[in-house]
Amino acid sequence: MANQSWSIGNAKVTKVVETQVEMPPTGLLPEATPEAVGRHAAWLQPHFLTEKGHFTLSIHALVVESEGRKIVVDTCVGDRPLPGYGDMAEGNEVFLRDFAAAGFEREAIDFVLCTHLHFDHVGWNTMLVDGRWVPTFPGARYLFARSEYEHWSNSEDRSLIPSFEDTVTPVVDAGLADLVDGDHKITGEVRLEPTPGHTPGHVAVRIESRGESALITGDLTHHPIQWAETEWAMGADSDSAQAGRTRQRLIREHGDRPTLVIGTHYAGPTAGHIRGADGGWIFVAQD
Repeated sequence: MANQSWSIGNAKVTKVVETQVEMPPTGLLPEATPEAVGRHAAWLQPHFLTEKGHFTLSIHALVVESEGRKIVVDTCVGDRPLPGYGDMAEGNEVFLRDFAAAGFEREAIDFVLCTHLHFDHVGWNTMLVDGRWVPTFPGARYLFARSEYEHWSNSEDRSLIPSFEDTVTPVVDAGLADLVDGDHKITGEVRLEPTPGHTPGHVAVRIESRGESALITGDLTHHPIQWAETEWAMGADSDSAQAGRTRQRLIREHGDRPTLVIGTHYAGPTAGHIRGADGGWIFVAQD
């Protein structure tokens, strides 16, 4: 699969896909009934709604190159069995090969940023070597939002973080983790932005370079339809109402503006712009 990439001024973002899963819309967003989705079919097709009326959930990492630094944003599911999430764990063993084929050496990564700590965003933080989970990117600093890490470290509910002990804990134990504020600056072009709701410490990634800007979503949206239906909840949300308010704020800030929105779970073409249409908002893909 060819890797997509985008330039934002002097910065560059490259997408490396781990896997894609097709599902009925209600499997992702319970309010996305066929009738409700049908209202948006004209702008969702062909990229974000299949002929069968399904959504495609893409699991991919985004590598940001900025000011000589390489930053991996989210590390997918990883190569480990995850009961209940079998569709997302199929074929993932080729990810590191594809990562290298895209021109990135594991040892040359400077930062690994997890927008939040759900299992499908931390999987390749570590890899299994001689029966032990060790950091996949040994030369990188791993950045976790402090409030996000503290929340999940103290949570008794492990249903959304079933791999925490082998994807996050080994990084902390190796001394490679930095707990940062939600607005942490990584380079002069790349910073975090607090976007709570899906999880308490969720962050997006803002890129600004030479007058151009981009926003990497993380899971503040799982599918472009959530820009049109900002209040639609996702079952894994910690606070769906807050997530909706976060999306509405971002629309006010980026709607009908040149900000390139890059979806962490959007199928190809993955990036585009939030545009006003018929008194509401839609997502217009950048081909």
